[in-house]
Amino acid sequence: MKIYTDFLVLGSGIAGLSYALKVAEYGSVTLISKAELRETNTCYAQGGIAAVMYDPDDHEKHIADTINAGSGINNPDIVRMVVEEGPAEIQQLINWGVDFDKTDDGKYDLAREGGHTEYRILHHKDITGREIQYRLTDQLLKKKNITILENHFALDIITQHHLGKEVKRNHKDTECYGAYILDLKTREIKTVLAKKTMIATGGIGSVYQTTTNPTVATGDGIAMVYRAKGMIENMEFMQFHPTSLFDPNTRPSFLISEAMRGYGAILKNRKGEDFMPKYDKRGSLAPRDIVARAIDHELKIHGDDFVYLDVTHKDAEKTKTHFPNIYRKCLEKGIDITKELIPVVPAAHYACGGIKVNIDGQSTINHLYAAGEAASTGLHGANRLASNSLLEGIVFANRAAKHSSIDLNSIEHKEDIPDWDKSGTTYPEERVLITQTYKEMQMILNSYVGIVRSDLRLDRALHRLEIIYNETEELYKKSTLLQSLCELRNMINVGYLIIKMAKARKESCGLHYTLDYPKKEGK
Repeated sequence: MKIYTDFLVLGSGIAGLSYALKVAEYGSVTLISKAELRETNTCYAQGGIAAVMYDPDDHEKHIADTINAGSGINNPDIVRMVVEEGPAEIQQLINWGVDFDKTDDGKYDLAREGGHTEYRILHHKDITGREIQYRLTDQLLKKKNITILENHFALDIITQHHLGKEVKRNHKDTECYGAYILDLKTREIKTVLAKKTMIATGGIGSVYQTTTNPTVATGDGIAMVYRAKGMIENMEFMQFHPTSLFDPNTRPSFLISEAMRGYGAILKNRKGEDFMPKYDKRGSLAPRDIVARAIDHELKIHGDDFVYLDVTHKDAEKTKTHFPNIYRKCLEKGIDITKELIPVVPAAHYACGGIKVNIDGQSTINHLYAAGEAASTGLHGANRLASNSLLEGIVFANRAAKHSSIDLNSIEHKEDIPDWDKSGTTYPEERVLITQTYKEMQMILNSYVGIVRSDLRLDRALHRLEIIYNETEELYKKSTLLQSLCELRNMINVGYLIIKMAKARKESCGLHYTLDYPKKEGK
């Protein structure tokens, strides 16, 4: 079955939805969501979205904070562009109905998070992502020329390779013609032909055992572009959020927003010591890479499974008002955060690398764009500044929407694309092998490619991952139509890229900390 569309959007988070809403003004749009439309990383985002709103804040401060958090390897032109164009995109969200909290005098109630020198985080209680996700979805459902395909899974993007042509990695003439999409209910594989394709498939957290990401975050877009020989970069910079609720029996891990530390919560070890000043003068408000490593060190020297976050010294009613979702969730676990300490532990949270794109969201494959967490824009450098991710998503979605609509009418759909060949594929009887391999892959990444790394750990990870890669590829050739197997294959691809790029960086920088090279080059 062939479907023709002007714009194909893979992913339904803030980047995918805002891009779809904007390009709908220029042509037909088909949006793919592998689960329900609202099951995205965006929906799980708690803290908020960073933007310069009022004095004494200004663009230069936001730029400096972003580059400082990113260890200076950010692209300064991209940082400036995002910071300067961000407020207008915030206004667009507001126009779409997003309700950011305000103070009694009518101004936006700005919060402060780790690494920020000013209060600049717009939020909706402690469920900002959910508010954005729902309001954008409401707008999307009003558009008649947007076709939404929920419970559809992208198997691969379509390039010259599918026409029998050899494609060199990162070759400037490589083109994208759309994607092969699996209907998860009917098992039909649809050939969706598009003039422009946007990958906004979100994160990769499911590669790790402990993550704040929903189970759909399996790195599908990054893996597809890698297999199509597009450029992927900076995968070694995997951000671990310092404070997820310690609850080993629950997955994904529940996030304790960084806004809570901005509000005044203090990290403490089991002895009740405020340990962060030993590691950084900013204490509990240091950037995430520093805080996560500090917690990791405290856990190792004390032999503990978690540290504590203490907010008991703050006004109880204000705490409940500011963090109703966190208060309710912890209460379900028997913890009254106004009276008791919250047990927390770092968890895989955000990929700073991904599909390399330019200032307009273009990948190294023609007619293929990427935005949101799946993209590597140059904004984050070696470590993402808190609440810059939602900002990046809307700014690059806007940029990509403008650029991808320019030459739309001069492009024809590629007609000689073959349908997906599913002859000989079956459902594997030994599905336990997929489940076990999934767990093994997560254990490898958690054990050897976590917050602290070494050459020995990375070598061991690569060796073990190669074994399960070969096993999975053999199984995939016979069993293409199983979503869990396709996701496993994607995650193994992503895990390989993380390890490969971590091995290549012979320095400690931001989120990549290695015992063999503990200092950044030149320091």
